[in-house]
Amino acid sequence: MTDAVRVDAAIPAVVADGLPMPQRRYSMLVIILGIALSVLDSSIMNLALPDIGRQLNVSAAQAVWVVNAYQLATLVLLLPLAALGDRLGYRRVYLLGMAMFALASVGAMLARSLETLILARALQGLGAAGVMSVNAALVRLTYPASQLGRGMAINSMVVATASMAGPSVAAAILSVANWPWLFAMNLPLGLFVFWMGRRALPYNPPANSGGPKFSFIDVLLNVLMFTLLFLGAEQLGVRMGSSAYSSPMLGVLFLAIGIVVGMIYVYRQRRLAAPMFPVDLLKIPVFALSMGASVGAFCAQMLGFLAMPYLLLEVLGYSHLKAGLLITAWPLATVVAAPIAGRLIGKIPDGLLGGIGMAMFALGLLALALMPGQPADWNVAWRMALCGAGFGLFQSPNNHTIVTSAPLHRSGAASGMLGTARLTGQTLGAVVLAAIFALWPQHNGFAETVALCVASASAVLAGISSSLRLKRSVSAH
Repeated sequence: MTDAVRVDAAIPAVVADGLPMPQRRYSMLVIILGIALSVLDSSIMNLALPDIGRQLNVSAAQAVWVVNAYQLATLVLLLPLAALGDRLGYRRVYLLGMAMFALASVGAMLARSLETLILARALQGLGAAGVMSVNAALVRLTYPASQLGRGMAINSMVVATASMAGPSVAAAILSVANWPWLFAMNLPLGLFVFWMGRRALPYNPPANSGGPKFSFIDVLLNVLMFTLLFLGAEQLGVRMGSSAYSSPMLGVLFLAIGIVVGMIYVYRQRRLAAPMFPVDLLKIPVFALSMGASVGAFCAQMLGFLAMPYLLLEVLGYSHLKAGLLITAWPLATVVAAPIAGRLIGKIPDGLLGGIGMAMFALGLLALALMPGQPADWNVAWRMALCGAGFGLFQSPNNHTIVTSAPLHRSGAASGMLGTARLTGQTLGAVVLAAIFALWPQHNGFAETVALCVASASAVLAGISSSLRLKRSVSAH
């Protein structure tokens, strides 16, 4: 404890322009490990749901809440915890979130009933929200302004890779162990991140104590709004496997009430100097355009990434191994493109980079939709790679703009909006895909083609939103 205090005391209370080496390297290691664990756990359980249902003797509709509890807890708490980070310090919120995440993983591993498992997963989601809400803000404090693009590129690459790696990691673990072992890696890695984070993560100055108080009414409205919107989307068929248990009318009712609650919530927020729902940042045109681009891009990504397994497995008749290998070209291309985008930040306008990336992404999705009936493996792989490269080229500069267009003291709010945009876009993409599959349920290739075309259109809209930032930047000068 004495050593920890001594090391912490050696760190300046305010980071003027990034951390010195090698502390910068250690801080980034903590940040990418924490975000990788948090994002990975949002999808790692999907493959285990049938086993969980059999072992705990519950239906598929009940088992799916093992996934929902994590996603919902993360979504509803991102903005409140980001606001708390602005007031108490990003480092503190991050470390408390990681501690909660690691301890809740033990509870999930030891759970012997569905209720206990869902509770543990909700607590995991709470911890993950603490990590995700201040993730980008800590990257901003870790790197000097001249190298922030590189840090955002690394962060974006890890998020993109982890979000797609869940099923592969789960398959590897489940091939040798039961589902509780999916949580086993979280405890040692989580404790390591917590221990290293206390020594390496940067501090940020506390918010002005004379500013607006943290309002629990606004927290409640935020939680209620996102919960109702999530449940509405769920009832409209986000989980295609549980569509028999969904009620479209109930879904519409949830969405309608959620919108009303959201209007009340936003009205209250408009009167605050540092609102929890950052309407002040959304008044910045470049920030708002970047947020719109992010939602559109993640909607397109989710549409494409969910439609492709159906196309490869059920339409083209590929084996799971072959389909998995071909789909791997997508995240691999993202891993290659993201660092390139990071080096180009500052040399090429972010809006132009993002627009080019979304153009590539849209072309890749359209090329997948227009594939011949029996394509060669390379003919599928290059299309996947084009999608991944385009997304990798877009995400880093877009996130860079979102973070840097906000004032430094509002970095937490901007960071929270990054995660909110990602989850909102992914949920929207899943809802749209469910609607398409409800209209054309045969899986003969037509529904998958429609989904990929809609995904391409969503990527085009994201690219237009990104490119409009060029005009705004010129006007600002």
